[in-house]
Amino acid sequence: MSKQVYAVVPAAGMSTRMGSPKQLLPFGDKTILQTVVDTLLEAELDGVMVVLGHYAEAVRESLGERPVDFHVNSNYRNGMFSSILCGICALPGSANAALIALGDQPRIAGEVVRRVVAAYREGEKGIVIPTVEGERGHPALVDLQKYGAEIAGLSGEAGLKPVMRGHPGDTLELPVDDVRILRDIDTPEDYRAELERQETEGRRQKSFHR
Repeated sequence: MSKQVYAVVPAAGMSTRMGSPKQLLPFGDKTILQTVVDTLLEAELDGVMVVLGHYAEAVRESLGERPVDFHVNSNYRNGMFSSILCGICALPGSANAALIALGDQPRIAGEVVRRVVAAYREGEKGIVIPTVEGERGHPALVDLQKYGAEIAGLSGEAGLKPVMRGHPGDTLELPVDDVRILRDIDTPEDYRAELERQETEGRRQKSFHR
């Protein structure tokens, strides 16, 4: 039987550096979060858990009828780790692993998601992290049967790093040729840069298909 993998998408943050809820910012003909969620829904996952907090109802409504689960993190002001932990705890007991997919990485490719999930399902490692030239990115996957209790016991000060860096013998660093795994959107400058990259790639694709 295939190992069950659920995406956990922390979308609860206050976007203090952005100045407005980045989950709801437009990105092409969708929002940033809609783009992330749609990419995950097209991958071979067993479910998608979106963790809400700041602007919870607006963010929930923005995803419309998409077949995702929601969980509200009442402690979202404590930072992203609290949302990741909240989402992991809300997954069904049958979940073998959580794929941590950031809600502010709209340009993550579905192919990268599928490769990370396949590497876990087909391999023996309990942690799978995509890398570009040795630098780690997202989405990263962790086996909950092996590490769920350890994650639940973390203080949160260093996020998931004590687990994700604490088991090198059980970690697969998966090289991918895609620098987008390293970039998220925190500031207006980040946002403008990603929009420009998206538009440039769109123009290239149009000229290529002419």
